[in-house]
Amino acid sequence: MALLLSGCSEKILFAKTNTEPSLGASGELSDTNNNSSEPNLSVQKREPADVNKPINNSKPVQQNAETPPANHSPEAPPAKNNDDSIHVITNPESIPVLVNKQNKLPESYNPQDLVFADIPFVSHATNEKRKMRAEAATAINQLFAGAKEQEISLLGVSAYRSHATQTTLFNYYVNKDGYEKARTYSALPGTSEHETGLSIDVTGGNGKCAAEDCFGGTPEAIWLETHAAEYGFIIRYPRGKEIITGYQYEPWHLRYVGKEIALEIMSNGITLEEYYNAVPVNN
Repeated sequence: MALLLSGCSEKILFAKTNTEPSLGASGELSDTNNNSSEPNLSVQKREPADVNKPINNSKPVQQNAETPPANHSPEAPPAKNNDDSIHVITNPESIPVLVNKQNKLPESYNPQDLVFADIPFVSHATNEKRKMRAEAATAINQLFAGAKEQEISLLGVSAYRSHATQTTLFNYYVNKDGYEKARTYSALPGTSEHETGLSIDVTGGNGKCAAEDCFGGTPEAIWLETHAAEYGFIIRYPRGKEIITGYQYEPWHLRYVGKEIALEIMSNGITLEEYYNAVPVNN
């Protein structure tokens, strides 16, 4: 059985040492048993994208949807390279880009439109972690405002993480536990969604259960599951989809993909991998 890990959480360092490595890097969650049954991969009957052809921005991948703006063109996994069989994404600026353990961002990629999200964060969040790409930052501002109107209090925990930060973080764990052990609980540089500037970890207004399992089932988590798509966000690592995403359930990890795609994904109970008819990560 493949070992599952967390795509983003800050749990390891805060739980064990109460400190972070240099650059304010946030930790990755340790391995978790996967007791879920394998989900049905045929929820959406789309033809898989031809990875040998360039993406046609005039035709969206999803069915029954309008053509998205140019920077919303979906990014299908390109042909494999020889770097540990991980695809290198050719269109990393695409809003609904698929980033996971099989598809990584180019090492040179740095989002050019990062801005500070105008939301409250936990006190230990560094300046870097408070940034998101402009469109996603506007959307998270609106999501927090909408939650507040319904008496749901939220805090940001960690948003953007640079490639340099992820590299420092991963090397920290390699030096601590060795490469093979580090791979079981920390994302390789380029494969963390936080590097896109489109993801953010959140928690309740009291700051408890930040990137912790106890966040699941809280009023805040339930509200996010119900309303996040209205603002263009999905719960990136949903319960019961661990075999597909390669990560355990993370109710705190929000990923911005735009309203149209988010509503389709959340209303159909699928993942970003299933939206693209991508091969399950753990296959």
